[in-house]
Amino acid sequence: MSSPNSSPPGRHERHLRRRWGNPLFPQDGLDDLPRALELARQRDRQEHSDFLADLRDTVQRAVELKPQEESQVVLDLKADLDRLYETASGLGGDQSGNKAALLKLLVVIMRSVWAGAAGDPQAEAELEQEERARTIHFELLEYPLVADLLDPEEVIGADELVPSLLSEEPAGLEAALGLFDAPQLLQLCRQAEELLTALDPQRQGRPAAWERLGQMRTRLAALSADQGRH
Repeated sequence: MSSPNSSPPGRHERHLRRRWGNPLFPQDGLDDLPRALELARQRDRQEHSDFLADLRDTVQRAVELKPQEESQVVLDLKADLDRLYETASGLGGDQSGNKAALLKLLVVIMRSVWAGAAGDPQAEAELEQEERARTIHFELLEYPLVADLLDPEEVIGADELVPSLLSEEPAGLEAALGLFDAPQLLQLCRQAEELLTALDPQRQGRPAAWERLGQMRTRLAALSADQGRH
């Protein structure tokens, strides 16, 4: 699929590319590729425009914070900054500048949060845990599939989840599997096996997809073993 004027693409065009010509996916709505591509790009442009407006509003709120602002106001702003970073990770184009700006604002906001927790060992321990979790989460968002799976508008439909996982590169799949607990992953493995068995009963035509299923099973076994130890 050619991609003039879309490098890198936004999440809607990216998912269209994931689906197009891929027999693991239902091909409904893909009979007119030029039309589907234009619609996807329109949605990506609108999403980018909405993000920029939201970003400007959030930055303004941060600028207007009072020296002794109410804790809930600060916490709400922190949550919005986390959400915006997540959104930026799935947008098209180069978002490195916007993401860097959001990280700087988060550092400033977290200083205020840490100041409010000073002297409270439990609160400080919870903040340390939150900071670690945020770092890991933001690292995972560097993988487009993770950003797409976390999209609140569900760009990847429920019937497209397993095909998306089976179509991903090993590193991206490993990152995406971290979003699921053991029962969820068990169900995904069963669905993936059913899909692949129906499409490739002799296991000869789709070696990469079968390898991805093996990777999913390995992750499931590790999760189950870890739960057994606890």
